[in-house]
Amino acid sequence: MASPAAAASGHRRRLLLLLIALLLLPFAAAAAPHRHRVPSRHLASLNASAPPTTFFEVDRPIRPPLGSAGPCSALLLSHSFGETYGRPPVTAAYAPPECLAAARARGASLALAVLEWAADCRGRQFDRIFGVWLSGAELLRSCTAEPRATGIVWSVSRDVTRYAALLNEPGEVAVYLGNLVDKTYTGVYHVNLTLHLYFHPAPPPLTQHADLIVPISRSLPLNDGQWFAVQNATDVQSKSLSIPSNTYRAVLEVSVSFHSSDEFWYTNPPNEYIQANNLSSVSGNGAFREVIVKVDDHIVGAVWPFTVIYTGGINPLLWRPITGIGSFNLPTYDIDITPFLGKLLDGKEHNFGFAVTNALDVWYIDANLHLWLDHKSKKTVGSLISYDAPALALNLDYGFSGLDGKFVTGASRHVSATGSVKSSYGEVTTTFYQRFSYVNSNVYRSNGTVQVVNQTIDAKSGVFVKDTSAVLLSEEVHKVFPLYVYTGTSDQVGDEYSLISLVKLGINEKSVSGGKLGFSYRSLRNAQSARGTMKVKKNLVVSGLGQTHQVYKYMGTDGCYFRDVSSKNYTIISDNSGDSCSKGSPSSGVKFSSNKNQPARKRLLKL
Repeated sequence: MASPAAAASGHRRRLLLLLIALLLLPFAAAAAPHRHRVPSRHLASLNASAPPTTFFEVDRPIRPPLGSAGPCSALLLSHSFGETYGRPPVTAAYAPPECLAAARARGASLALAVLEWAADCRGRQFDRIFGVWLSGAELLRSCTAEPRATGIVWSVSRDVTRYAALLNEPGEVAVYLGNLVDKTYTGVYHVNLTLHLYFHPAPPPLTQHADLIVPISRSLPLNDGQWFAVQNATDVQSKSLSIPSNTYRAVLEVSVSFHSSDEFWYTNPPNEYIQANNLSSVSGNGAFREVIVKVDDHIVGAVWPFTVIYTGGINPLLWRPITGIGSFNLPTYDIDITPFLGKLLDGKEHNFGFAVTNALDVWYIDANLHLWLDHKSKKTVGSLISYDAPALALNLDYGFSGLDGKFVTGASRHVSATGSVKSSYGEVTTTFYQRFSYVNSNVYRSNGTVQVVNQTIDAKSGVFVKDTSAVLLSEEVHKVFPLYVYTGTSDQVGDEYSLISLVKLGINEKSVSGGKLGFSYRSLRNAQSARGTMKVKKNLVVSGLGQTHQVYKYMGTDGCYFRDVSSKNYTIISDNSGDSCSKGSPSSGVKFSSNKNQPARKRLLKL
């Protein structure tokens, strides 16, 4: 994890390697077993009796549907995560809350299920990735906040209604949060995990959630999370399983996170460049990554992941108390594999596999297979009508003079499949497609001390379902992930230097669906702009400044929500929010400039 640049002479190479040594600090969230960092000098001067700071990720509040009753709440697990790295996940038996059975007995149905993670921590600690599983199915992946001497608190709420089939059955909750505690890094994460349930007074008119959820993850016992670890570009992690013979719909929900050498994959130079300049310690494989999902020998879909920046990423002072988009509630990605049921309904086991193009160590990946079953039939019959998955188109242009230069990476991919399934509901044809495009500009300036990354991921997908007489579902989703990162070092004398960083990232998403379930529309513009400075000596943050501005605007057929919030050095400067859909509501977004200069990635622990 370093700021790479060309070495044109012995003097320049020594300068570059010195820069790499200073910046190549292991800030991947809980990815490496050992991290050697020196704490900030002024940490002890903080008032330990001050109230804790509340950290948060800006997101739309989860609200119960109109007319629903609740909540009925159940504490699933309570634990303090201290010396937990490389040890088994913390587990607790799960029994469906009594209110679930009571609701079914009176003819009611589940309207909303919310999983709430509430935690606090005091002292000093790195950011740690963690996961929550129920009976092997991942329900939440998140990153911890980095604490301070006065303490921090935060909570994460995730809508888990789609896992109703799991919530209705006994099972086991597993939580893995790999933490290390020593004389320097003293933070212990105290956690409560709670399930909140809301109910409709009557059964829903149509079944919207899967009848069965099959985890595609590693099984306990483990001394790690239940995710698979993909360690390089040739590593394929997989699991074989068979599906019920009466399945008529199947959707893969994929969970992805990237760490260690690939935590900042979008800043990495190509291997050819590293080899030509003998920079063996620099992370490479270029600045493009994709997760490939295969069923047997077929690529059924891909994930081009949103560039989540964890709470210690690039400059940890940026994410206090407003954390990076997706850092507390990492997104999942759906791939509809219904067109392939014709190949899966043979009663045999089939291999579900995951690989990462150009990967470096390490990517954590698993999936939940959501299955809809025909309860009026013992067997459904399917056939694959058409399938198209051309090879990835990937290109790279670059030019350098000495330590300064530019890489431009472009990529595109298309996957589509159409298949039919005959069940008691009749013969239904499903088409699923994905179209991706990617461009990344990676610039080095000022004798290699400045790196600028400007990247856009554009992802389109659609599902079309029809029977012999009508369109049952037509859904299209368009997502754009803009990213701009500037990092630069200056005033370097020996082991002391200054770091300047600027980050702009966001999610622009629109989706439209129609069919027998009705029409729905969603639009989200979520933009974040953060900048900061740090003075570093002997790998120690001795002073610094961080400030963040975020604008979140959601509009849809299910309501509206906006929030405009700014922070500076742990303090909220302004905060405006509301749920009005009127044009006069605050809606100005953070614009993403096309600046051609912006610095690299590096992670320093915290104040």
